Amino acid sequence: MLTRNRTASTVVGSAVVVLLAGCASSSAQQARTQAPTEVVATVGSTSFTLEQVDQRALQQPTGNFGGMKLAQALYEARRLAIDELVDDALLVQDATARKLEPEQLIEQEITSKVAAPTDDEVAVWYGQNQARLQGATLDQAREPIRGYLLQQRTLAARQQYLDGLRLKTTVRVTLEPVRQLIAKVNRPAKGPTNAPVEIIEFSDFQCPFCLNAFPTVNQVVATYGDRVRVVYRHYPLPIHPRARPAAEASQCADEQGKFWAFHDRLFGDQARLSDADFKQHAAELGLDTGQFNSCFDSQKYRADVEADIEAGNEAGVSGTPAFYINGRMLSGAQPFEAFKRIIDEELALKK
Repeated sequence: MLTRNRTASTVVGSAVVVLLAGCASSSAQQARTQAPTEVVATVGSTSFTLEQVDQRALQQPTGNFGGMKLAQALYEARRLAIDELVDDALLVQDATARKLEPEQLIEQEITSKVAAPTDDEVAVWYGQNQARLQGATLDQAREPIRGYLLQQRTLAARQQYLDGLRLKTTVRVTLEPVRQLIAKVNRPAKGPTNAPVEIIEFSDFQCPFCLNAFPTVNQVVATYGDRVRVVYRHYPLPIHPRARPAAEASQCADEQGKFWAFHDRLFGDQARLSDADFKQHAAELGLDTGQFNSCFDSQKYRADVEADIEAGNEAGVSGTPAFYINGRMLSGAQPFEAFKRIIDEELALKK
């Protein structure tokens, strides 16, 4: 994710591989206060109190949470701690049921099922990521890359095993999420106004991570249908000089009922973001070009875009893309599973 002014880094030997989740930039609605003794998660018959969660959550480095507001960072730290505690409990419960030590179970269900990366796989990864390796040769990076690939495969195998356990075990999380209160305005949206889940997306048409999130948002809409409403808000970053005019152009397209078609066209080719490109897109999409060109040239929607930026700043947006799912922040180009977890929790609350 790129900032307006969360990056995750993986160290491969002496080379640093920077895996950015979004384009970065520069008010929490107060959640119900929970007592330290209150149970905030259960795994089968095992329960965890907020105090137990905080013993782990408060040990996490603040840097893990980028520029988030304190309330949001604390919630994210607690939720991460809950997920770790739940995973540990699931593993221990399965080991107990199978009369195995946890270490034996890990070896049997995870470690033994992970294939060691071959030299060819290492070479392919090196070729695909050479620009990130700060000039390291294949011979220099071979073993660090092998270790990195093995670690990623092990984590994936562990997650697959734990996901299987979650399907067989009742897991309930009752930690109160932080919800951002974002004032409603007339902005492009898809989905019914009475949908139980509203997703507000702050995005930038020139941001590569917003492009990465584009198919994921489409997958969310296809999966949940009328149960979700997606509202698009503009958050062009200063480092992307064509993002603001693209945002204004898209609002001119919205004026003629073609925002989403224009939106898809811009994300379909981020190399075509010149003024002439915008006008050509409008013509090819069948818009009244005279009306569109006049709208764009006069910067008719400049104030609307600026208002969206201010709304994002107030909500705590620290980069693009940033999503608020019923007010719950999800930052960066996250996988579909991250959206699904929150949306499913919100839908369960509506029952």
